Amino acid sequence: MNTEILYFIRERNGLTQSEMGSILGVSKFLISKWEKGKDIIPLNRLNLLCNYFNVSMDYAIGQKVNNKELKYHKNLNKIVIGKRLKTFRKNNNLTQQQLADILHTTHSTISAYEHGKTMLLTAFAIEIVKKYDISLDWLCGRTN
Repeated sequence: MNTEILYFIRERNGLTQSEMGSILGVSKFLISKWEKGKDIIPLNRLNLLCNYFNVSMDYAIGQKVNNKELKYHKNLNKIVIGKRLKTFRKNNNLTQQQLADILHTTHSTISAYEHGKTMLLTAFAIEIVKKYDISLDWLCGRTN
């Protein structure tokens, strides 16, 4: 994840880490960790950030996009994300086990994601997006 963009978004809007933390409902310490790449922002918080600052998730993680300024106001839904993950996996002729191996996790974890029982981890989402050149906004159900 390109953590410099998180810093850039905050600075461009003239906010302190404390103010950004208030917007996202977290501490300034956690904002600092995200900006320094010591921790990864959860998808729900990334979605909130993107909605607040009117940018795409793809832009926020440093993916090439044609338009960085896109407006979305959806909340993330782990069932939708699970369905999109399954669609992605099948379109790439991957079994759950093969995807689990790529992400260094377990088959049961992939199954839980695909059935909407668990929110997809940001690190896994970013790995998929970058490796297979797909949109994080699409994977998270923010765009069609």
